[in-house]
Amino acid sequence: MPVQRLATAPQPVPLGRETLPARRGQWARALTHLASLVPLALLIWDGAQGQLTVNPIQEITQRTGKTALALLVLSLACTPANRVLGLRVALLLRRPLGLYAFLYASLHLLTFFVLDYGLDVELIWGAVAEKRYVLAGLGAFVLLVPLALTSTRGWMRRLGRRWKPLHRLVYLAASLAVLHYVWLVKADIREPLLYGAAVAVLLGLRLPPVRRALASLRLALSAS
Repeated sequence: MPVQRLATAPQPVPLGRETLPARRGQWARALTHLASLVPLALLIWDGAQGQLTVNPIQEITQRTGKTALALLVLSLACTPANRVLGLRVALLLRRPLGLYAFLYASLHLLTFFVLDYGLDVELIWGAVAEKRYVLAGLGAFVLLVPLALTSTRGWMRRLGRRWKPLHRLVYLAASLAVLHYVWLVKADIREPLLYGAAVAVLLGLRLPPVRRALASLRLALSAS
């Protein structure tokens, strides 16, 4: 007599350890998107309320530029945060932070070209030739363009081994952005120098001897 199998209701899948990082990553990405859009939302709100100071173009330029630099430095900090502190979730935030940095850098450049110089080619060319901070900022943006365009997994597959060397240019872009900021403010350079120090530290953490020392330290701490 054949044995009939009893139909059983599907059991809920328990929340295992492997699902927790995924959920943390989803929350971290959502908060990153939200936090990255807050400066833009505030800028739009202040513009609609007429609260962009007596020089709105300058205010927009400064706010978009500072936000772009801050997000760029945060994107650079994601890999060291994983290697030094073991925060694997930080790797999921590197790409969105970098793309938002590119978004604000684009708004920064458009404000300069369109609102400040009215797309006047002669005036823009004169500014690039005469003002070194403009040249440094433009150089940083030019370097960010291919990095933003090739940030997808598809481009990672297409470029293969060339992808990582290309994306190391982000450190040069960040250095030029800091230089742009230093030359722009002229007098009180404490804030841009803080950004410069952060970029220097993050770059130093990528040096092979430093990476090996940190890896040994992490192993020692985990074993103790």
